[in-house]
Amino acid sequence: MRFVGIAATAVLGMAALTACGGETAVGGGMAAGETPTELRLALGGESEEGYDPTLGWGRYGSPLFQSTLLRRDADLAIEGDLATDWSVSDDGLTWTVDIRDDVTFSDGEPLTADDVAYTFATAAEQGGLTDVTALDGATAVDDDTVELTLSEPRSAFVNRLVSLGIVPEHAHGDDYATNPVGSGPFTFVDWQRGQQLVVERNDDYYGEVPDFERVVFSFADEDGALAAARAGEVQMAGLPSTLATQTVDGMDWTVVESVDNRGVVLPTVPDTGERTDDGLAIGNDVTADLAVRRAVNVAVDREALVDGILEGYGSPAIGPADSTPWANTDAGITDADPEEAARLLEDAGWTDTDGDGVREKDGVRASFPLLYSADDSLRQGLALAVADMVEPAGLEIVPEGVSWEEIDRRLHTDPVLFGWGSHDPTEMYNLYHSSMAGVEYYNPGFYEDEAVDAHLDAAMRATDEAEANEQWRAAQLDAEGNGFTAPADAAWAWLVNLEHTYLTDDCLDVGTPQVEPHGHGWPITANITEWSWRC
Repeated sequence: MRFVGIAATAVLGMAALTACGGETAVGGGMAAGETPTELRLALGGESEEGYDPTLGWGRYGSPLFQSTLLRRDADLAIEGDLATDWSVSDDGLTWTVDIRDDVTFSDGEPLTADDVAYTFATAAEQGGLTDVTALDGATAVDDDTVELTLSEPRSAFVNRLVSLGIVPEHAHGDDYATNPVGSGPFTFVDWQRGQQLVVERNDDYYGEVPDFERVVFSFADEDGALAAARAGEVQMAGLPSTLATQTVDGMDWTVVESVDNRGVVLPTVPDTGERTDDGLAIGNDVTADLAVRRAVNVAVDREALVDGILEGYGSPAIGPADSTPWANTDAGITDADPEEAARLLEDAGWTDTDGDGVREKDGVRASFPLLYSADDSLRQGLALAVADMVEPAGLEIVPEGVSWEEIDRRLHTDPVLFGWGSHDPTEMYNLYHSSMAGVEYYNPGFYEDEAVDAHLDAAMRATDEAEANEQWRAAQLDAEGNGFTAPADAAWAWLVNLEHTYLTDDCLDVGTPQVEPHGHGWPITANITEWSWRC
């Protein structure tokens, strides 16, 4: 088993592979020791919107066809990609970026600062999944210098420089998402929706040129990906850890650390009859009690969840940003203690007066549902285990597997088992800042704390990365005991961080992948230019 990282959908058939592959692809009579020209991967992660970065493509993992100004290395440190130098003005409003002058798009046209300015301005106008709402203007100072002006200081804006792929102004038409032109390590060949994506090596790429001439991505489901691996049709299959007990001749498991987490949001306000602008009910009289939220956090045995539900492929979660430079490692619950959970409830007036094993207070039973997506077996396992773990403390959690439509209707009143995890600390702001309460899936529990808001605002306004990270950590737990994590306000019960598991051909060397964000599959491609054949 290969552990890599900083700490250590249709079934793909041979007919489809043959149709798009070359004669010297992996398998099919390739001579022993011969380096394949084609790589076949069953990863999932199809981009339904297509491959236009201004609409959100590339925000998780590599944009593949396009270059970015900056990128993160395996340890999540920021380094240049197109950018040769970058700086931020003292007031935090102007980002100046110098770019390489030796880069061309796949159609042969040069990439200039005009294309960079156009990309950022267009992404801001599109209002899509790429968040550049703070951008006030983008100007090409000369051919290789661009200025990006913000409406307010935004330390996390650096992540837009990391994730937003640069598109060519001259070729960014209505069909761009289905026929992308870029300056990345691969060029677009063919996309069969729901089946596969075929790309070819960009031999004019300015960076490290990939070893493989062609890569075929299969958008298979879990069963299809495993079947393709067993049939020798793919050299990598992205599969959940629940399948990591499977063995396939000639393949081994590659395990990658991630910030992909699972946690339970606990509504922090009581049910007063208030509703959102969309008419959704808000509040939960049980979880609004801090003692209940803390008791849930104290009662859950996170190590047992990792061992029993994740098959050992993961780690106990402290917060939403573990393994990032802005994580506060002092903000977690170290050991499960059901007796302490019971004491917290007892001291807060929650008692079992009728002897049915469930505590009550002021006529309210310490009971609530826990919603999870019905088609997610991992979340189901976690929900059932959490319910068992809190029962000895006198809490009753009733797991409910429901549709996302049902979750959408109830997410402000009932706890929900969510998955998050990003290379961008903006996610932390979105999950906990009071201004984000009830915005899409952000801050669904309507959490609000003045000290936490102040830390999050200070982190966003910071012009220095170290200062920003200090404030991000303080929002989790500061010196005065304020914070959104378990030892303080316990607005969520974070459970586990996943390790992403990939069944990989013994001959495929994937280098050192970076710590992956939420979304098993496509993020493994972030360092695909480093991959090589070692047989």
